[in-house]
Amino acid sequence: MANLIRKGEGKSLREAMKRKGLSAEQLAAATKAVDVTGRGVSAATVWKVTGSGSTAAAGCRLRTAWLMATAMGEPLQEHFDMPTVSTDTVERSKSDGQSC
Repeated sequence: MANLIRKGEGKSLREAMKRKGLSAEQLAAATKAVDVTGRGVSAATVWKVTGSGSTAAAGCRLRTAWLMATAMGEPLQEHFDMPTVSTDTVERSKSDGQSC
């Protein structure tokens, strides 16, 4: 699965955390509460996904994005761009109409 890309270089995530009064450590703990496995997301990952500058990640896995958004009670689409359709899944055929 492709990674989701942060909108606004993570600014909306940082703003949501500020509105909710959550630090990275608190958001990481909150992700454990919404994760059925109880693992959640590490504080380091939260810092990487919500951060800015050269150490920040441009995107993250769908699971990570979902856990963070859900823990904050925010819509996933507000903070992340959904991946486009991959051409790897498009069925191809030869020019004569025969399957490859």
